[in-house]
Amino acid sequence: MRYILPAEWYPQSGIQLTWPHEGTDWQPYLSDITKTFVEMVCAIVRFEKVLIVTPSTQIVEEALCGLIPEYLRKRVIIHVCDTNDTWARDHGALTLLPDTDDYRKGAQQDDALLLDFKFNGWGEKFPADLDNLITSHLCAAKTLHGTRIAHDDFVLEGGSIESDGKGTIFTTSQCLLAPHRNQPLCREEIELQLKVRLHARRIVWLDHGNLLGDDTDGHIDTIVRTAPDDTLLYLDSGDRDDPQHDDFNALERQLRCLVTTEGKPYRLLPLPMPDAIFDEGERLPATYANFLVLNDAVLCPTYAQPHHDRDALQAIAAAFPHREIIPIDARTIIRQHGSIHCLTMQYPIGVV
Repeated sequence: MRYILPAEWYPQSGIQLTWPHEGTDWQPYLSDITKTFVEMVCAIVRFEKVLIVTPSTQIVEEALCGLIPEYLRKRVIIHVCDTNDTWARDHGALTLLPDTDDYRKGAQQDDALLLDFKFNGWGEKFPADLDNLITSHLCAAKTLHGTRIAHDDFVLEGGSIESDGKGTIFTTSQCLLAPHRNQPLCREEIELQLKVRLHARRIVWLDHGNLLGDDTDGHIDTIVRTAPDDTLLYLDSGDRDDPQHDDFNALERQLRCLVTTEGKPYRLLPLPMPDAIFDEGERLPATYANFLVLNDAVLCPTYAQPHHDRDALQAIAAAFPHREIIPIDARTIIRQHGSIHCLTMQYPIGVV
């Protein structure tokens, strides 16, 4: 059977969040990030299930107390296990579905393949031993339905790839070739591994767009995102005085040279570059590309920059015209160098 990594706008059964707690790096501003998580839960649960992974049911129930309507509470699923951090995009399972019309009509949920890649804290930068076990816990508890496929011999984070749902995987050379990932494999060998493990038809490598403040070595979900109708949203080059300008200008030129498998150019929609945001003198990786697609909605990061926020929301709405556009203030999230998409992992229908 042939499988495919569905695009994010494929119908979903639920979104995973891994809850912040005092043992994470969120501890100094735990109250603020908890409010952001609660806001995300309240938005997501309107459209689908929310799977919350947490060491403590109590901290989640206290945070959500009285905020979820009774008729939606059954959509909140809590799974208890120990965690290092909160970045579900990178420790969550990547789901492959059979590439057949039968699945779209409702095949058996166990037909899904839950790819559990090795997560090593973005190249051994941060502890990740507990987070690396989360998917196996969820599968063993039957919280996720499908066949778990262990890829303990290959490091891959969900934020480092984008799928168009048609067999093309986009990624960045700066991340997948970074130290402490999959050395000594070279680019050609890594590409072959991606094709085999993700059942991909082709890999598109992007070589520019290194977002300042990013500590993932260049995840693609901070700079370029796929959308329906062969659309790519990308972070624009921004102010010429910005030290990132030349690199992002080079990214735009590369995108303009890309073609689809049918040989047609992509529809390109630029996203504004947020004005620089600093925390204790360190530039944070603010980006509008780190949005999350839901059933019938998109959660979009904003940064209290009215002009840029407005332009970004309009661009995302143009890419997803039939979905509600929901802004979420991401200024607390970026203090730990991620944004909305980084905190979440979507699962297709039948999985949660």
